[in-house]
Amino acid sequence: MVTGQVQEAQTRKPLVGVAVTGVGTSAGTVTDAEGRFSLEVPVDATAVSVSLLGYKTVVVALPTASQDLLILLSPEVTRLREVVVTGYETRRPLQETAGAIGVLSGRELQRFSETTLVPALNTLPGVRMEERATASYRLSIRGSSLRAPFGVRNVKVYLNEIPLVEANGTIPLNLLDAATIGNVEVIKGPAGSVYGAGTGGTVLLETTRSSESSVMAGGLVGSYGLRRGFAGASVATEKSNLLLRYDRQALDGYREQSAMDRQTVLLSGQFYPTQKQTFSFHALYSDLYYELPGALTREQYEANPRQARQLNKDQNASINLDGLNLGLVHSYQFNDRWSNSTSLFGVFSFLNHPFTNDYERNTNQSFGGRTRTTYRTQLAQLPTRLVFGAEGQRSFVNSRHYQNVKGSAGTLSFDDEVMATQGFVFGQAELELPSQFILTLGGSLNTLHYDLTRVTTGTTGLGSSNSRGFDPQFSPRVGLVKVFWPQFSAHASISAGFSPPTEAEVRPSDGSFNTALQPEQGTNYELGVRGSLWKERLVYDIVGFRLDLKETILIQSTPQDIDVFQNAGATRQQGLEVALGYTLLQAPQQPVSLLRVWTAYTYNHFRFRNYQPNEDDFSGNTLTGTPAHVLTAGLDAESPLGVYLNLTTIYTSDLPLNDANTVYADAYLVFGGKVGFRRTLGQTWHIDLYGGVENATDELYSLGNDLNGFGNRYFQAAPGRNFYSALQLRKSF
Repeated sequence: MVTGQVQEAQTRKPLVGVAVTGVGTSAGTVTDAEGRFSLEVPVDATAVSVSLLGYKTVVVALPTASQDLLILLSPEVTRLREVVVTGYETRRPLQETAGAIGVLSGRELQRFSETTLVPALNTLPGVRMEERATASYRLSIRGSSLRAPFGVRNVKVYLNEIPLVEANGTIPLNLLDAATIGNVEVIKGPAGSVYGAGTGGTVLLETTRSSESSVMAGGLVGSYGLRRGFAGASVATEKSNLLLRYDRQALDGYREQSAMDRQTVLLSGQFYPTQKQTFSFHALYSDLYYELPGALTREQYEANPRQARQLNKDQNASINLDGLNLGLVHSYQFNDRWSNSTSLFGVFSFLNHPFTNDYERNTNQSFGGRTRTTYRTQLAQLPTRLVFGAEGQRSFVNSRHYQNVKGSAGTLSFDDEVMATQGFVFGQAELELPSQFILTLGGSLNTLHYDLTRVTTGTTGLGSSNSRGFDPQFSPRVGLVKVFWPQFSAHASISAGFSPPTEAEVRPSDGSFNTALQPEQGTNYELGVRGSLWKERLVYDIVGFRLDLKETILIQSTPQDIDVFQNAGATRQQGLEVALGYTLLQAPQQPVSLLRVWTAYTYNHFRFRNYQPNEDDFSGNTLTGTPAHVLTAGLDAESPLGVYLNLTTIYTSDLPLNDANTVYADAYLVFGGKVGFRRTLGQTWHIDLYGGVENATDELYSLGNDLNGFGNRYFQAAPGRNFYSALQLRKSF
């Protein structure tokens, strides 16, 4: 009897469906959901073959004594099939997952310059990432998160299973360096069954990991003063791996007042003292500075898109942000039935922010933890997987607002302290029904409470206190998937979401306490099919959805250029998401070893259902900031010599910039490409030399708009035609 577990070499995650066969025998089996297998082989058998599509096949010699095998599989150079996903804690192939999930492996992320995650995430249907100013991001999933003043809200983001969130409730994606991210999963729509509050979706990020010891370094230069460099080292053994990496990226900027300088240090590691347990950790420090050019009117934008708003230049509008994210995760497999994963995290940041209307100095700290227990059993003779756990976080913000005197802090306006306590418990049951149906039932109970204290004001010196609590909210989810055959499945789900206001929305920069702001409530309906045809040459994933939101939170700008927030009644967000990929050629020995085309299309029909701000009635209008059509397409080519080519084009239809739908941003079509040479020399030296162009047609467009901008200032011009080139070297040991 041979027993063991098969894991992915880099992530050390169990691989399901791996074929394990005795060499020279007819004995064979496949791994279960935990990557484990048990195989009877003849007494004279000497080895087993281990294979999974998309991974390199390995032959493992059988031990002379009885022992559990640990087998690691590495991805093939071309990995065209959907991978096993971690979303919804199922760890199943995407084909068996009842939900819309977009996956980006390192291969997809490296199609671009790795200076930002924006172009890679925008290849996923239903996902829209915008850059209002250099390093100022807005992430929208199915129309969510359109009103964030900065950072990302209403979308849960996890980094190596650790919540990535500021104490004020927004998510600072700009603290991340794109080159340190090795895998991305985007769960679209409410995922409250295991990830708690949120109506937009959940993003699961994993940092790069190495399965071998190596040293690495590289640099990149590009248009508009772009330059970046990195250096790192990794140490890997059978029992552990460690990675230390330093990245620095700077940019003079396409527009006036749009420079950026960011330094990050990442230390991460995994330890495997036994086959039953894993310790992993990361420490991510980021020092970020970027300038804010401000939005332009249409006349200014068309006359000179590179100019900045004069007030932003006069006030030196910019952001200085130092952040530290710490996470520790312990996973233990007690036996074939029970397992647990528990994480602890801490988030610390300091914000120094001269803006046009004031000068903010914020200190943030947050502590929390998450635990998840999995139990495999049978209910009524049906294989069942039960998951239950909890996540909690306690945050503190000290926010001081001063008058902005040409970029320097003047007289104190007010000094606030905000304490936020939030958490949820969750449970989920996954049942394997007859006829290859898989049913998922889950839900979470969420709580949140703010304590707001005005320590002092610059005028009266008198303080005040406010609190804002939200009743516990239950967010259920039901999902069903039917696998008709290995190359085709259909799925349907209904889920509910709850998204409370963030601290930045309850306490906007005008100094008010908006305790009347209500949380969003959303219900999502979803139906989709996915699979492949013609021996997996054509891969498709098609999803239709409807998200009904109540108390939708929208942003407005005051004459003082301050963002304030209000509930907008209800919205209905319906759409279609299509992802297609077709492999024209895959022949490792031919001059062109890989030739593949792909496309992603999103149709949005997002409307206000009941929205009557003040004396206006915008019911029936298109939801602000959402285009009706987005089409992305690309071509990837590779040769055995190491030459590769990646071409990408994206079309976005026009979109409304105000709730009244009287001002629109024009449709645009942009094109870019990357060509490079990637080769291993002498088995230990790895070189990647590449160059590329973005916005090759020099299109004038605004990627990140200021919605409902006061004074008709809506437009934030994206860079014109720009080029880059880079060299990366790695020495393995």
